[in-house]
Amino acid sequence: MLAVHDLEITVGARTLMSGVNFRVAAGDKVGLVGRNGAGKTTMTKILAGEGLPSGGSIERSGEIGYLPQDPRSGDPEMLARTRILDARGLGRVRAQLDAATEAMGAATTDRERDASMNAYARAEDRFLALGGYAAEAEAASIASNLSLPDRILDQPLSTLSGGQRRRIELARILYSGADTMLLDEPTNHLDADSVVWLREFLKGYSGGLVVISHDVELVGETVNRVFYLDANRQVIDIYNMGWKHYLRQREADEERRKKERANVEKKATVLQQQAARFGAKATKAAAAHQMQRRAEKMLGSLEEVRQSDRVAKLRFPTPAACGRTPLRASNLSKSYGSLEIFTSVDLAIDRGSKVVVLGLNGAGKTTLLRMLAGVDEPDTGEIEPGHGLKIGYYAQEHETLDVARTVLQNMVSASPHLTETEARKVLGSFLFTGDDAHKPAGVLSGGEKTRLALAMLVVSSANVLLLDEPTNNLDPASREQILDALAHYEGATVLVSHDEGAVKALSPQRVLIMPDGVEDHWNPDYAELISMN
Repeated sequence: MLAVHDLEITVGARTLMSGVNFRVAAGDKVGLVGRNGAGKTTMTKILAGEGLPSGGSIERSGEIGYLPQDPRSGDPEMLARTRILDARGLGRVRAQLDAATEAMGAATTDRERDASMNAYARAEDRFLALGGYAAEAEAASIASNLSLPDRILDQPLSTLSGGQRRRIELARILYSGADTMLLDEPTNHLDADSVVWLREFLKGYSGGLVVISHDVELVGETVNRVFYLDANRQVIDIYNMGWKHYLRQREADEERRKKERANVEKKATVLQQQAARFGAKATKAAAAHQMQRRAEKMLGSLEEVRQSDRVAKLRFPTPAACGRTPLRASNLSKSYGSLEIFTSVDLAIDRGSKVVVLGLNGAGKTTLLRMLAGVDEPDTGEIEPGHGLKIGYYAQEHETLDVARTVLQNMVSASPHLTETEARKVLGSFLFTGDDAHKPAGVLSGGEKTRLALAMLVVSSANVLLLDEPTNNLDPASREQILDALAHYEGATVLVSHDEGAVKALSPQRVLIMPDGVEDHWNPDYAELISMN
């Protein structure tokens, strides 16, 4: 259970919200909605206890399960299976059981055999007390439904991709039996079947739930309360109703606010006209000045509303001149220990070509893009840059951002010849204004990090874009801007995405199927594979 009293959250000089009060009890399933940058991610961090509010208090009772957008929890050398099982304390006990079993098989004396048998008995007692084999089977079922097969569960966390790590953390939270779950974009990196399963799981969950998601169907089918964060009014509108009723109520509220804004504009215009008439008379100059100031104040508040409704205006860069084939890869392979990810992958990216990479989760799509970007080295094969190659890489986990640097410093690093004034102009079109430029990138929400990473691409003059899930974490209006930019970009693009709209906007000419590296001309039949990849 969560109880929030007079909550205030500020970031720098900006107040995200103040005077907020609500409770989340068992059975409450809250959809936390609002535009990117409204404070949704910041709020869930604070609810989870990973940050402190500027004012007010939060009461927590029971276990809290928190899924951030960019999880980095757990010992990197721990097996993924152990990480999940440890949500109920089973992971290390299972490891002790396995170690004792190996010791019994390796024992050469009665003393060694007795010691290992006693160790096994103690570990088994603890294992059974924690739920034993039934609990272990439950964890395996959850992992399987999130497309986490045994070959992934038996790997150390350090060898997994960002998407795989995120699914491990989601499985851990769902398995934990937490009394309250705080889930920030839980469908990111899930295939279509896993998303459907997650919806059903959350519908049957009996605890408290706060979920941030741009998956309209997941929110529509699971939530019974909606908290709307209004970035302009610094409050939370609380709707104790399901998603469909909320949408109707929001439409009615917006219509009412439009009328209120129209009335304010009308009154301000009357004041300005009256001030103009009074201003012609010296005896009434003071009154005219007062009227003008009042009108400006009224119109200023309307401008703040318009500012909060703005959308990042995105156009990918005009590509720098390059040769016919700016990027070529041959005989690429990658393995992690004994686990082979892919072998013998060849790819030629011609000037202006559009390629979509498909494959199941874990097939190596992200790994391939990281190799093409020069972030990771292949085990075999080589990357051959062509004449004039300039790569723009968008990483799904925002690894291209330096979280210790400010927003402005990141921008300048993407294009060293950019002046601060030019950088600020581009940042402004991506909704980073004023003091936002001096925020450390590490404090940005997932949507804000996405906007910054995209802004860095815009100034890069890249002629080959490598885009890994570029529409994740974006509200619908910002997503539409991405799709439009994809449709109009003149350079070459290699796209990895679960988003059917993104692939449609790209209008790909070719498809690369991973992990086999099979290349084919794009045809509509491949569209069915997008949400599954």
